Amino acid sequence: MMESHSLSNNHKRSLKDNVERGERFFRAFLLSLGVFMILLVSSVLLTLVLNSLPSIKEFGLSFFTGATWNPVNGKFGALPFLMGTLLTSILSLLISVPFSLSISILISDYIKGGLLSSILQIFTELIAGIPSVVIGLWGLFVLVPLVRKLETKIGITPYGVGIFTASIILAIMIIPYSASIGREVLSLVPKEIKEGGFSLGATKFEVIKNISLPYAKSGILAGFLLSFGRAFGETMAVTMVIGNSNKIPKSIFMPGNTMASVIANEFAEATTKLYISSLIEMALLLFLVSTVINIFGRYVIKRLSNEETEGKNLS
Repeated sequence: MMESHSLSNNHKRSLKDNVERGERFFRAFLLSLGVFMILLVSSVLLTLVLNSLPSIKEFGLSFFTGATWNPVNGKFGALPFLMGTLLTSILSLLISVPFSLSISILISDYIKGGLLSSILQIFTELIAGIPSVVIGLWGLFVLVPLVRKLETKIGITPYGVGIFTASIILAIMIIPYSASIGREVLSLVPKEIKEGGFSLGATKFEVIKNISLPYAKSGILAGFLLSFGRAFGETMAVTMVIGNSNKIPKSIFMPGNTMASVIANEFAEATTKLYISSLIEMALLLFLVSTVINIFGRYVIKRLSNEETEGKNLS
């Protein structure tokens, strides 16, 4: 009897050791993946910095404020491309917000389930799966002529291509991201809270405006920031419709260029060491600005989440 009890204890101890060993292995595996990601991002940053050194030494801070991009004379300034990137990204976000928010509210509060809801979700998410070159071709053959007609009617030079056209293309491309996240967070609003609003006599619009949207605002904002990051680094579709002008655009209807587009267009043609280094420094600038935007976005979302938590605790 004592012997069987001892065997039972040994068996339990062996199982416990195996579980602990498995837990340690799994933890070490996850930690190694985390360290690998840190090293990967750090190596990308280090590679960009090292290959940008000739341009950094040559131009210094004037690279970020210079408005001249002339490979023949060896003068490189990134300001036109930085402005083009910010203009197209911000304008596309502003265009996409009403559409993505409307789709989120429609699916989460008005047509829950059913055939229409499924079709709308499928078609919205299908846009995210279309290659950007295909959307760029559609923009080139369909959207550009429409914009050209609009420019003719309002009395400005009918370029067709430009900042405005690229912003519309980007808005179409980023709608699925913010709409999907918005739909998910709005569907997580507790039914008890919404039913409490209805029981007090609130209409559907009032419940959405005063309960659902404030409750889910941090998640909705996260979707918008994800969309902004997606628009910020888009290359091919923008390259096809933005006009690829290396000058600071004087209006949103003029041709321009973005940091990603100029790298894609000119890297294969770069011959001198300074030219290549300037394009790599452009990539470094794109990397740093994207990082700042992500850090700022995380800070804003965390701040809003803390305010929501404090509000719920007070109530």
